[in-house]
Amino acid sequence: MPYALFDRDRQVDKAFPTEKQAWEHALVSGLVFDVPVADEAPGQVLPAGYHMKQIPDDGEVCEPAPEWKLPNEIS
Repeated sequence: MPYALFDRDRQVDKAFPTEKQAWEHALVSGLVFDVPVADEAPGQVLPAGYHMKQIPDDGEVCEPAPEWKLPNEIS
């Protein structure tokens, strides 16, 4: 099943085949500035409400909400 980055219940990035690929894209795209690591001390590394989750692989491509902008696209 693919993975995508969400802001609460809204998908904010496209889906990727693996969680690793989804995190890498979010980092390179500037959607997140750090990636959580399992063996590090707990702490907030994502903006409030952001989370990575597995999405159904039903063949339907779910694009980010059209009103959502990358931080560097906000005017």
